[in-house]
Amino acid sequence: MPESRPYHHGDLRSTLLAGAERTLRTKGVTALSLRELAREAGVSHAAPGRHFKDKQALLNALALAGYDRLAQSLQAADDPALPLEPRLTALARAYLRFALDNGELLELMYARKHDPDAHEQMAAAIDRTIGALERVLEDAQGRGEIIAGDPAHLTLTTGASLHGLASFTASGMIPPEAALEGVEDLVHNLLHGLRPR
Repeated sequence: MPESRPYHHGDLRSTLLAGAERTLRTKGVTALSLRELAREAGVSHAAPGRHFKDKQALLNALALAGYDRLAQSLQAADDPALPLEPRLTALARAYLRFALDNGELLELMYARKHDPDAHEQMAAAIDRTIGALERVLEDAQGRGEIIAGDPAHLTLTTGASLHGLASFTASGMIPPEAALEGVEDLVHNLLHGLRPR
């Protein structure tokens, strides 16, 4: 296809993001190239510039799309009517499933090298995911179910435990089925350690 082909595509932004995620899953972040994505989409190499000023803007958009999907997964799993332990177990299981299905994307989401232009969007995306977990723990503190203290610190402790389990699973140390089955024990042990003394 000649590089001078005029831009014409129904929804190029979505096509580029879908192609970028496929490349991320199969070849990793270093293999991502706007020029290659344009070739795959059948548009000129300049066409992606209408949606992404550079590769970092594409990475930011991929990370934001990942946060949106993670937020949807967590919202679907959350039931505020449940007691804390089963509620947190359901959220933890949803997070682990997302991590197992989207390991490369999750790594990109947690990367700290995001474009400063995307700071506000990234902060809002993090609030819809990690912030939601923090609010669950803060509510539990208000009911006396877990220890007092900085909710952000408790969220870090909880998140590190969940992400550690996801990392062990992604590296092959724990089979995925065993990890999913072990979520209930992990949350139980974590909460047992957090109960007021």
